[in-house]
Amino acid sequence: MAVFTEVSNPQARELLRTLQLGELVELRGIEGGIENTNYFLTSDRGEYVLTLFERLTAEQLPFYLHLMKHLAHSGIPVPDPCADKHGEILHTVCGKPAAVVNKLRGRSQLAPQAVHCAAVGGMLARMHLAGRDYDRQQPNLRGLPWWNDTVPVVLPHIGEPQQALLRAELAYQNHVAASPAYAALPRGPVHADLFRDNVMFEGETLTGFFDFYFAGVDTWLFDLAVCLNDWCIDLPTGVHDAPRAQAMIDAYQAVRPLTAAERELLPAMARAGALRFWISRLWDFYLPREASMLKPHDPTHFERVLQQRIAHPLRLA
Repeated sequence: MAVFTEVSNPQARELLRTLQLGELVELRGIEGGIENTNYFLTSDRGEYVLTLFERLTAEQLPFYLHLMKHLAHSGIPVPDPCADKHGEILHTVCGKPAAVVNKLRGRSQLAPQAVHCAAVGGMLARMHLAGRDYDRQQPNLRGLPWWNDTVPVVLPHIGEPQQALLRAELAYQNHVAASPAYAALPRGPVHADLFRDNVMFEGETLTGFFDFYFAGVDTWLFDLAVCLNDWCIDLPTGVHDAPRAQAMIDAYQAVRPLTAAERELLPAMARAGALRFWISRLWDFYLPREASMLKPHDPTHFERVLQQRIAHPLRLA
C-alpha cells in the first residue's frame, strides 16, 4: 500500500456519492506496501478503504473483488467491495481501476503470540474451504512462472553468493513442481500474502483478513507456508518459532487436516514461500517505481528465512 496516484477531495466526494456511501469527512493516504494506491476514506456513514490498482488490469481484477465478496458472504471476515446502483464493484478513479471496501475493525498484531497464530491458522483453513465453490479461475500471478521470469532480471543486482543461492533454489522449486506429490496437493483460491500486517485483531480475537490483491488459485499448502514464514519466526534472524508454528498448524488441521502429500511437501513449500518473497523484494528494491509514499522492504530478510528453511527443514510434529 502506497500512494502512486494522488486523489483529490472532490474526486473522493464524487465517488462516495456514486456509491451512496454518504458525504466525505476525511481522505488520508496510507503509507506502506508497494503495489497499489490506498486511502482511508471516511464518510458520515462509515469508514472505508479506497484502492487504485497500479499494476493489475481491469480484466484481472474481477477475480479478486468477487473472491472477497464470495468469502464475505460465506462468513469469512474480509472486506466486502461496495457496489454502485448497477451492482458494479469495479470503479474508475483518476483513470485507474479502483475499488472501495469497508474498513475492518481492530489493528494488526505485529508481535504475535501462539494464540494469534492459532486464530490465523483456523481462519485460513475456513477460508480455503469457503473458496472451494468459487467459480472464477486465475493463477497465482506471483507463482513459479513469475519466479522463472524475474530471477534473471534481479541477478545482476546481487552478489555471487546470493546469485548461487537464488539459482539453486529456483532449480529445486522447478524440480518439486514437476513431482507427483506436488500434483497431488489440494488447490483452490489462496490469499498468498497473509502477513502480520494483513490481518486485524481486537485483543486476541481475529477480526479480518485483507489485501487480497496477490490472491490466485494455488496450493493451499503454499498459503499456509507463507503464513508460517511470517507469523512463526523470529523476524531479526528468520529462525523458526516452534510453539507458534505448532499452534498455527494444529488450529489449521482442526478445520482441514493436511493430506499425505501436504505433509511430505511442507518443507519444500516453506522454502518456496521464502523464495517467492525474496525474489519480489529484490525486484521492488532494485527496480522501484516512483510514489509519494513508498518504503521498499529489505530483501535480505527473506534470504535469511530461506537459508533457515534449507538448513532446518520445517516438519510436522
